[in-house]
Amino acid sequence: MPLVSDRRRVPVSSLPGSLPTTSIPADTDVTRAARRAHLHLRYLKEADLVQGALWRDTYALTGTLRTIHSAAAVVEAWRAVCKIRNPTSFHFDKESAQLVRIGDIPSWVDVHFTFKTASPPKTTCSGILSLVPDPADGWKIWVIRTILEQLDGENSVDRLEPSQYSARAVDTNPITNDAHTKTPSEFDAVVVGGGQAGLSVAGRLKALGISYVLIDKNKEVGDNWKLRYGSARLHTTRQYSHLPFNRTFPSHYQEWLTKDDLARGYKDWVKTYNINIWLSTTLSSGTWDSTTKRWTLQIERDGAVYRLCATHVVLAVGAGGQIPTMPVYPNRELFNGTILHSAQYTEPSAFKGKHGIVVGTANTAHDIAEDMLGAGLASVTMVQRSPTYVLPVEYYQRVQDLLYNDEYTTEYADRMSFSHPLAVGRQLALAGLHAAARAEPARFDALEAAGFKLERYGDITHYISERMGGHYMDVGASKKIADGSIKIKANALPAEYTRDGIRFQDGEELPADFVVFATGFDMDMKTLVESFFGKEVAAEADDYWGVDEEGELLGAFKPNSQPGLWYHGGSLGNARYYSRFIALSISAQLKGTPPPIYGRNGYEQSSHKL
Repeated sequence: MPLVSDRRRVPVSSLPGSLPTTSIPADTDVTRAARRAHLHLRYLKEADLVQGALWRDTYALTGTLRTIHSAAAVVEAWRAVCKIRNPTSFHFDKESAQLVRIGDIPSWVDVHFTFKTASPPKTTCSGILSLVPDPADGWKIWVIRTILEQLDGENSVDRLEPSQYSARAVDTNPITNDAHTKTPSEFDAVVVGGGQAGLSVAGRLKALGISYVLIDKNKEVGDNWKLRYGSARLHTTRQYSHLPFNRTFPSHYQEWLTKDDLARGYKDWVKTYNINIWLSTTLSSGTWDSTTKRWTLQIERDGAVYRLCATHVVLAVGAGGQIPTMPVYPNRELFNGTILHSAQYTEPSAFKGKHGIVVGTANTAHDIAEDMLGAGLASVTMVQRSPTYVLPVEYYQRVQDLLYNDEYTTEYADRMSFSHPLAVGRQLALAGLHAAARAEPARFDALEAAGFKLERYGDITHYISERMGGHYMDVGASKKIADGSIKIKANALPAEYTRDGIRFQDGEELPADFVVFATGFDMDMKTLVESFFGKEVAAEADDYWGVDEEGELLGAFKPNSQPGLWYHGGSLGNARYYSRFIALSISAQLKGTPPPIYGRNGYEQSSHKL
């Protein structure tokens, strides 16, 4: 049967799925739609769905992340999983029925429901049906969303009480830490990486009573943010940015969290829940024993080497973004100035009164250019190599504020945001963000007049899910480009270094004392896996990130073709929400009831493969 790694990357623009073309009157009795809803799922047939229907399952019935397209395919898959998972006790909340409207035309009715699965592992699940009117038959299903909530008889993955030890400093001694472990060297799970993804998974594992340890190379919790360049901050809202279990960043934090805000919030969160984290600890190597189904890991801390054994390893270290990529130009040895990659950059104050160049025009490049301007450099020039999508942060804030606010719990907001098929989420984003851009053309005209090559109507889903960046969330630098404070060189690429700067392919030479390359990182996770576990494991393991034919992210948040290995990462929202499913799946496997996985060719024998 095909493995996850057989899936190929596709452009998000090729994914099937579109928004409804109907406009539902505001006075429609949506409870009638809700009353019909329960009849559909119990005896689902093709006539109950629109032809372009979609079903997104998040671990509830398929044991993984799947998006099924078309009425015929949805019915076939639904009937297949129902035979194995035996869903029962469907309850539709008629009071939840809500008319959803996007602009003037696309509209539908959402109805929430719950159900259980009677086959092991027994679970409690939730779902949302999105219904559209049909002239001949009342209401039909446009989208089905099903979500694993809890394993029956187990602790809640969404609840963790503050620890009695939360008032003390974080204990990071691997021998005396009073975490729930079998021995100091044996764990059910080892999480590698102490950023938002690793912390989220570790907290979920603790909530479920699983023995775990989180290892991180940094000296302090939050250093993955605190050690970044001075102006680094989130480009997502405060309410979107919490870790699991609590509102990590209450109202006294500013709306756009700085790197120091994040470091402080993470450290407080780790203390509150007494997360078992070993700092200043690196993973050196590891081996997988296919007979015992266990990992043996070599870790280093303070010059000492330790051996850990675990059934599961969660890599939460980014998408292989450990190795900076930087173009090479001739005559580097002639240049008298300083050259850095953005990974090495901290702040530019030493270059006050001198000339700065930033190569690149995505988020980090804009931040660094603003830093240089604020530090009083004599000139600041951004070198643009290709058109850049500029998304004003207030546009994105309007979208996030609809759900991430004081009215809704973060758990509810996450389910509404992340349970959609990617194609639907993409269409919703395009509709809202492009309408906002059309409403103020002068803002973008000014950028183009300054020489900036602009992608005015970009696809944010493409940049996040395919490219993992490359756009600019405008938090202020665009105005400084438009007014000429930050210069743009976009009509020719660099050709070579000179003694006093960079010469371009059009013959122009720009003076430079300080050059920063904000040109990204090598995003090949396989390289990182090989560096830890060797070629054999890397060959078996899945690729990471990019979108498959269903609209699911390759390798992320799901069982891996390499048993016992998990990839976790992405934005704070991704890290927080999908950590719950990794932890639930690990818990079920450890208890001997791994969820059967419904792949493209039906159910598979191994719970580790899709």
